[in-house]
Amino acid sequence: MGAAMRRIHVGNALSAFGLGFTVPYLYVYVAQVRDLGAVTAGLVLAVFAVAALVVLPFAGRAIVRRGPLPVLLAALVTAAVGALSLGFAAGSATVLVSAAVLGAGQAVMQPALATMIVDCSTAETRSRAFALQFFLQNLGLGIGGLIGGHLVDTSRAESFTLLFSIEAAMFLLLVVVMLTARLPRAAKVDGVPAQSAKASWKELLGNRAMVHLCVLGFVLFFACYGQFESGLSAYGTEAAGISTSTLGTALAANTATIVVAQFAVLRFVERRKRSRVIASVGLIWAFAWAVAGYAGLGHGSEAMATAAFVSTYALFGLGEALLSPTVAPLVVDLAPEGMAGQYNSAFALVKQLALAVGPAVGGPMGASLHAPYIVTFVLFSLGITVLAVRLGRRLTPVQNQPSSALGQSRVVAQGGAPADEAAPSHA
Repeated sequence: MGAAMRRIHVGNALSAFGLGFTVPYLYVYVAQVRDLGAVTAGLVLAVFAVAALVVLPFAGRAIVRRGPLPVLLAALVTAAVGALSLGFAAGSATVLVSAAVLGAGQAVMQPALATMIVDCSTAETRSRAFALQFFLQNLGLGIGGLIGGHLVDTSRAESFTLLFSIEAAMFLLLVVVMLTARLPRAAKVDGVPAQSAKASWKELLGNRAMVHLCVLGFVLFFACYGQFESGLSAYGTEAAGISTSTLGTALAANTATIVVAQFAVLRFVERRKRSRVIASVGLIWAFAWAVAGYAGLGHGSEAMATAAFVSTYALFGLGEALLSPTVAPLVVDLAPEGMAGQYNSAFALVKQLALAVGPAVGGPMGASLHAPYIVTFVLFSLGITVLAVRLGRRLTPVQNQPSSALGQSRVVAQGGAPADEAAPSHA
């Protein structure tokens, strides 16, 4: 790694560490510590999603026009202001406004950092760069959550103020780190900055492979991340009788699996077609949901139910480790030159939509419709496999398996096969 890439990865770790400090305790802080009630706490979580949905369509154009670094710096300062004001907020209106500011800043960070990774990597190193990004994000979230849990005290509002102040300090520290980075100038196509936002979105939506990938991404995030802290946890406590401490163990197993497996699976991923890797994740997650079904519906012992539930989260972690060096680089390879920021932001927008819809659908089902809940998400996981296979038919050989073109120039496709390729690859 060059010096710029090292700073980008430090940035990913710092931002994740800051988020891990506060995100697990946000509901408790608003509902109990500030005594604003469960409704306000739920609105705060909803505001995070809404803020992301509002700013992400504009973030992509800003990255294309101004470059990722200025956009990242603006997002970090915005998030720091939001975090600090949230730590001192006492009323409902102040809390909601602060959450919106923090959510908007957080939402823009990831596509900006992802675009910086693109600018500082090559087609051959990009999968490893995104794998390391995902590894550091999970490590930062885990360590931040662990330390934050030892600092907070629900009887002392000032302990949460300290927590949000530390989060703001992490964002400002990242500003200093990124200001010292010497980033390469990203190649830009003449005329791209002059395009209107409407024209750039029309161009993106005309890329059939990218649209297909966005549909696949929505299902991926809906069937996994959108269920972690809503439907699946509700199902575990209601159907399987899982305790809250076991839920924490399951989440720790998920993180541990990612940390241990991430680089072990990387060589496997790099040598195979991306569509097949994503298809395998669908099968792994279908099995994970079946294991979760046994935990709640299998009438086994408490120990077996607990082991099955923890294993479900671990299997999800294995699938996530396979996806991190696969999906993000594929988004970039589908983007025309100079448009990576727009494509990264569009995919982040799809992710936020899935994370907003997932809990709304999965939460009530997981709490009361136990068997239909498991069957539904087994089918969604199998749908991932089907969509991945079909996506493979839309990709060029280099997009689907970059390792097959080592030593050749990078191919940038806009939905169709380049002239020197005989036919698109099959999954």
